Amino acid sequence: MTELIETERLYVEELQSIMEGYFAELDNSELSHLIPPTLENKRDVLFGNLPAIYEFHNRTFLRELENCAEKPELVGTCFLKRKEELQVYEKYCQNKPRSEVIWRQCGDSLFFQECQKNLDHKLSLDAYLLKPVQRITKYQLMLKEMLKCNKGEGTAELEEALTTMLDIIKSVNDSMHQIAITGFEGNLSELGKLLMQGSFNVWTDHKRGHSKVKDLARFKPMQRHLFLYDKMMLFCKKREETTDGHDKTPSYSFKHSLKMSAVGITENVKGDIKKFEVWYNSREEVYIIQAPSMDVKNMWVLEIRKVLTGQLEACREASQHNISGAPMRNVYKKALRQSDSSSPESGLRRSNPSPNMRQKRGWAQRRHPSMDTDDFETIPSSAEESSNSSEEEGNNKNGDSSRYRVQLTYQSRDAQDLSLGTGDLVQFLEEAESGHWLVKNLLTEETGLVPSSILQTASEDIFSDLCTAILSDSDENEASTWGDVSQDS
Repeated sequence: MTELIETERLYVEELQSIMEGYFAELDNSELSHLIPPTLENKRDVLFGNLPAIYEFHNRTFLRELENCAEKPELVGTCFLKRKEELQVYEKYCQNKPRSEVIWRQCGDSLFFQECQKNLDHKLSLDAYLLKPVQRITKYQLMLKEMLKCNKGEGTAELEEALTTMLDIIKSVNDSMHQIAITGFEGNLSELGKLLMQGSFNVWTDHKRGHSKVKDLARFKPMQRHLFLYDKMMLFCKKREETTDGHDKTPSYSFKHSLKMSAVGITENVKGDIKKFEVWYNSREEVYIIQAPSMDVKNMWVLEIRKVLTGQLEACREASQHNISGAPMRNVYKKALRQSDSSSPESGLRRSNPSPNMRQKRGWAQRRHPSMDTDDFETIPSSAEESSNSSEEEGNNKNGDSSRYRVQLTYQSRDAQDLSLGTGDLVQFLEEAESGHWLVKNLLTEETGLVPSSILQTASEDIFSDLCTAILSDSDENEASTWGDVSQDS
């Protein structure tokens, strides 16, 4: 505890010297003639959000740590209380590469030499600008040492604080990789939180569009750096570039992306315990991913499961909200009148397109990003590489695109609805409104309206372990309600 407080005081003093001896001196008219042109309007780039870091530690964090001097069991709570404020380091570290570029351009200027002399610093400014990066990584080391010495009161809080600091460090590290992504035309900030990033061997198996290169790249994997966000997974190619004669810095050239709303996962792939499958649009695209270790694989599978679980719960809540007030009786009559019509386009748009709409929207001609045999090589499905793909291909040969498998038990509330159980096979008859379809149960031959979100094309029957587990738990532990009718496959 003593070391933590003493080093915190020293850290705040060093930050103060930077703010007063360098940052503020850029406004000193007596030194303005020494400021290099390359630094003009670049102060915020050179220093990043260092002022915010200094204010937080000087006014808040140091004082709270000092208050724990006599009660070290409270230090864990102190870190937990300020975990949001400590996220300020992520922005600082993201800016650090840009700051280093500016420093290399003007670090030897007379202005910085004069400032260093006035401060009587042995080290130049760039060494002090590294202090925040060093400090945020040192907290977890000190917390680990405190845990070794403390087995009594406050241990649980210390353990939670350590986990929090490790998460912050991981977030900082991930963000450093994220800023090196090039070629992505979207806005990364709109993809949600960056959850994971890492390098993998990747094979792809697309049902259509690129089968011509299967034989050419049968066993050759791609080297890809993957970025997992709440809303999307990015596939990038890692490149190392040398700039200004300095060390090589990695950059990540964007190649492909998958929306997480259309992703599924198969945890185990035959032939290699370090492999798992990520599939897209009901296995229209399959990506076999080989992790460098089992630990890495397990972490990624866990995070992907969390994303899919969150999406499923959000979808259930949305369905419960949207369906509860939907007037369905007139819709049912309208659907019955139109059941023999060949034009079901009167229905509203939904996430699960009807067979008719699939054809009209040209799904068979869906464009893939441009790719070459190096960027997106493919391998054929086989029992050795995938536990599902070869069986699925055999079952799909005579598949009927108008037949659907029920993925979630649905209990009717009105006469126009059709009660269905998980696994029932139905025939699509007509698209109705509010995301509902008129279907026929092929076993009982009963007809009625059901939410399209509980259906999946029978020729593409396959689940991630995650969805199977969630749906099973739902069937066993919850009464079937209108809120239990939505799933992203």
